[in-house]
Amino acid sequence: MNKFINKTILVTGGTGSFGSYFIKKLLKSFKFKKIIVFSRDELKQFELNNSIENKYKKNIRFFIGDIRDLDRLNIAFNNVDIVVHAAALKQVETAEYNPTEFIKTNIIGAENIIKASINNKVKKVIALSTDKAVQPINLYGASKLASDKLFIAANNMFSDKVSKFSVVRYGNVIGSRGSVVPFFKKLIAKKSHFLPITHNDMTRFWITMDQAIDFVIDSLNTMKGGEIFVPKLPSIKITDLAKAMAPKIKIKIIGIRNGEKLHESLCQKEEARFTYEFKNRYIVKPNILNTNAKTLKLSNNMIGKKVKFNFEYTSENNNNFLSIAEIKKLNDKVGK
Repeated sequence: MNKFINKTILVTGGTGSFGSYFIKKLLKSFKFKKIIVFSRDELKQFELNNSIENKYKKNIRFFIGDIRDLDRLNIAFNNVDIVVHAAALKQVETAEYNPTEFIKTNIIGAENIIKASINNKVKKVIALSTDKAVQPINLYGASKLASDKLFIAANNMFSDKVSKFSVVRYGNVIGSRGSVVPFFKKLIAKKSHFLPITHNDMTRFWITMDQAIDFVIDSLNTMKGGEIFVPKLPSIKITDLAKAMAPKIKIKIIGIRNGEKLHESLCQKEEARFTYEFKNRYIVKPNILNTNAKTLKLSNNMIGKKVKFNFEYTSENNNNFLSIAEIKKLNDKVGK
């Protein structure tokens, strides 16, 4: 069911990896009133506009602004029905040396999104999170954890219940700017003698951009407010990724970088009391609510069961690992 009909949708970070793909998918596959691209880079907006077919341009509006600027957000959010919050500073190592800048964008920016949404009676807000927000060991992850907490708490902080806030949490998107795939591709093209990997045992969750976008759209359709949506994903070993991309190039172990995790976690043990399992996802409910119920029913009538008390979902303990052949097949498909 298309729940976007007659809706105005605003995407923060609309010219980033996720934002640009998400906007193009909406333009081609859904009917809606208008899309607003909110970002601070006019060159990326110019490039995105040029990449969009003319027949779609009547439904899109470009809006220069920074999520640090609440006044600008209040103007941009006027008459908006749905906000997809994808804007963030994301580079782990950069965050370690520039913590205040990440706090201003990822935390204060999140607070501004909440305030502007409530001020303008935006009906649904879904914020994109990251595995690094789960038991964070770096500043970027800590800033996203704080952001997630703000969005979930916003559902209970105000008497006006018009605006609903939820979070989507997933790991590496294949081929995005933050993914290792483009980095490996550059080294392969330069005929590098080796591919650098920080640890031989490193694992990651693996999701395509199409899967990430579909999951966000589905979460928007089913959200009631306060949920953290986590997709069920396959895992990969980074050494297997290197072998899939360049089987004849040697692997060189260079040591774990500052703030880097050996494995990813999307659901931690401490959240198990509030986590429900569905066929293709997990949902973490706010821990301030009564979560004694053994089942959770979504708006589409899907029913999930509460996980075991010691449940955790990590890329290391995942029972679904991709083989080298499967990784190659998926990468080839994404690269087309």
